[in-house]
Amino acid sequence: MTIRLAPLALILAAAPAAADVNIYSYRQPELVQPLLDAFTQATGIETNIAFLDKGMVQRLQAEGARSPADVILTSDISRLTEAVEAGVTQPVDSAAINAAIPVSLRDPENHWYGLTTRARVVYASRDRVADGEIATYEDLADPKWKGRICTRSGLHAYNIALTSAMIARDGAEAAQDWLEGLKANLARKPQGNDRAQVKAIWAGECDISLGNTYYMGLMQSDPDQQAWADAVRIVFPVFEGGGTHVNLSGMAMTAAAPHRDEALALMEFLASAEAQQIYGATNYEYPVTPGVAPSDTVANWGTLTPDTTPLADIAARRAEALRLTETVDFDG
Repeated sequence: MTIRLAPLALILAAAPAAADVNIYSYRQPELVQPLLDAFTQATGIETNIAFLDKGMVQRLQAEGARSPADVILTSDISRLTEAVEAGVTQPVDSAAINAAIPVSLRDPENHWYGLTTRARVVYASRDRVADGEIATYEDLADPKWKGRICTRSGLHAYNIALTSAMIARDGAEAAQDWLEGLKANLARKPQGNDRAQVKAIWAGECDISLGNTYYMGLMQSDPDQQAWADAVRIVFPVFEGGGTHVNLSGMAMTAAAPHRDEALALMEFLASAEAQQIYGATNYEYPVTPGVAPSDTVANWGTLTPDTTPLADIAARRAEALRLTETVDFDG
């Protein structure tokens, strides 16, 4: 699906003079619109959204104080922290949001907040990998998996976040050793997206792969990819002495935010139990608000015990994770 960026003039033309919220989003329309419809129904506040493939931070910087955007919606902690570091967000003071979203899933200075989480898991062949054969991320570097692992680029944000988590937990030296061991076990050069790795398992090109949990839901709901999903099961690996690595989708208020009150109303709605249920079910992800259960589809995949390393600490290691991944020439 190709997502085209709405021209700025069209956004402004569609937006009433007041009582609306303008949103820039990296998340695809079908993943966000049910939430926005529920928000408008609950509050009467209209929304206008521009879907971007890339360049959100650069666009906000270019627009500066004249930006029409009030809120950004995105996935991955690195994209949220990039926005903060670029100075295009502002802190939000909301007791309602702070009460709904755990400390480990929000910015220490309240610039960004997580909305849903996804786990970085192992997809394992039902036919060629026995139950219990893999338990930890560290296991992926075991020589027994030589020639049996597929993954997307090590430089992709999802894998960089996992490597960053390894650094945060065990240090750079251990993380580099792990990357070298993982690379040595690859069945092919890193390529494609997470679903392409599951397709490769189905085709017999490898036996296990790294991937985000929500891709299972997307494959199960697509008749053309159902066979791929049926060929694997989800394994929730953990760090030795820890839990399973999770990343998130999240939100932030822009620094310019011309409709700050309406933007805050949207953010507080997105943190509510109602919105968490909608978002989690639509995206096949895990709600972040305590007490809000995942959808039946997600729950059927197994038990997730998230690692407790704060995502802010993981994000702080992103540059080092990039350096290590390039040092070992992971994609080479």
